Amino acid sequence: MSEPFNACHYLLDRHLERGDGDRLALTGAGGELTYAQLHERVRRTAAGLRAIGLLPEQRVLMFMSDSPDFVTVFLAALRIGAIPVPVSTMLHADGLAELLRDSRARLLAVTPEFTEVAAEAAAAAPELAGVLAAEGAAMTVPLPVHALADLTAAEPDGAPPATTADSPAFWLYTSGTTGTPKAAMHRHGSVRVVCETYGAQVLGIRPGDRCLSAAKAFFAYGLGNSLLFPLWAGAATILEPAPSRPDLLADRARTYGATLFFAGPTFFANMLRADLPPTALGGVRLSASAGEPLPAALYHRWTGHFGVDILDGIGMTEMLHIFLSNTEGSVRPGTTGRAVPGYELRILDEEGREVAQGTPGTLYVRGESAATGYWSRYAASRQVFQGEWLCTGDTYVRDADGYYACQGRTSDMLKASGMWVSPAEVETRLLAHPAVAQAIVVAGIDTDGLEKPVAYVVTAAEVTEAELVEFCRAGLPSFKRPRRVLFVETLPTTPTGKIRRVELRAHATGVLSGPQQEAALS
Repeated sequence: MSEPFNACHYLLDRHLERGDGDRLALTGAGGELTYAQLHERVRRTAAGLRAIGLLPEQRVLMFMSDSPDFVTVFLAALRIGAIPVPVSTMLHADGLAELLRDSRARLLAVTPEFTEVAAEAAAAAPELAGVLAAEGAAMTVPLPVHALADLTAAEPDGAPPATTADSPAFWLYTSGTTGTPKAAMHRHGSVRVVCETYGAQVLGIRPGDRCLSAAKAFFAYGLGNSLLFPLWAGAATILEPAPSRPDLLADRARTYGATLFFAGPTFFANMLRADLPPTALGGVRLSASAGEPLPAALYHRWTGHFGVDILDGIGMTEMLHIFLSNTEGSVRPGTTGRAVPGYELRILDEEGREVAQGTPGTLYVRGESAATGYWSRYAASRQVFQGEWLCTGDTYVRDADGYYACQGRTSDMLKASGMWVSPAEVETRLLAHPAVAQAIVVAGIDTDGLEKPVAYVVTAAEVTEAELVEFCRAGLPSFKRPRRVLFVETLPTTPTGKIRRVELRAHATGVLSGPQQEAALS
């Protein structure tokens, strides 16, 4: 059996053992806690969870805003060997009920904003044994309701963690962009891996940092940004329970002194469109991006306006966090950077053979932070987790310097006039036009049943469809030009902020195969 290891102990107890208990751990709209205060609160909550009968490996589904209560419940569950399962707070009752049933959760933890949805979902989850209610979360359900405040009043016990690095720690549901959500099962040891690879060797996070994330903690990117990395480093995290908005986060960055800022390309674009002053992020020393590729044009606009560099990277829920990234001082705009130390990458063709430099293929990754598989999804696990390697489903090319450039999702690649077209290449061209703020290109099916590029554009200034088509024709081979350019106010996104390309593809097919009119996006 492996040596004892517990992710909660790793993130918290080390700081008290080093005499750093008075350092600030959490700040933001929900209040402040030092490491000593957070440690005490987590220990008491862990004892309280034991007292109400929660057993190791039983699931606690967390329908909670980013707050001290979120951090407390997550760490307390880890401490006793239970499995916290953070889920999107944008779910409706039917979606939440589905995840409750799928995970067979014993407890549902809720913050006040979401009690109505949670109560409806709980009624449709027969295996749920109780609700854990944060302060202000009044619940009327035919189940025991345990007040989190009562649990935090429990007398902490001194029981040592009965977990190892290979023990199940927490689950994270994938965004479900291309299918039904699946729970990626992560080990306690994976926390140490991502902290000591990306956290230490790419971010270079240090105790004096304060982390602010537009991405919420209910999915992998936000969990690392707002909880794992700052707590590991002895830094502070700025927790914001409200939905992320450019003006709100700029205010929070200024008020609480953010030094590291995390978001995705869509949010960076929205911040530029919000007319924030160049000094809005004056205290931020570095930004990081993930979720989808960061176009070079957007990178240059952002850094030119705010004067803050962005490290673009790629991670996956299945790998817990970022494994491929640009690094400070070595950013190559338009690429996703190089392999994070501790991870290995390869690019394979459709026959499973490694491709030559500069040739596109599917990206595979190997690293110790990989999930053990999907909960109750045998076929999907076999397809994605292939021995030591994980198939990302992204099409990439690698240059002579080891920089990787994304060509889009493997399923997003399309053929026009019998030749492969990378959506990312057409998007980059569109974004080079000064009137284009955001651009997404997908495959539409024309009246002949053939794929053709269709562009969806959010504008920053007045421009016509004909002008943008001609602009693409001038900078790209003719077959790569969009056959239609559709103007939208916003692009549809998943709860984690990724563009819903599936929805756009369905709309694009109707545009090309039907009458020449623009049906509104739902």
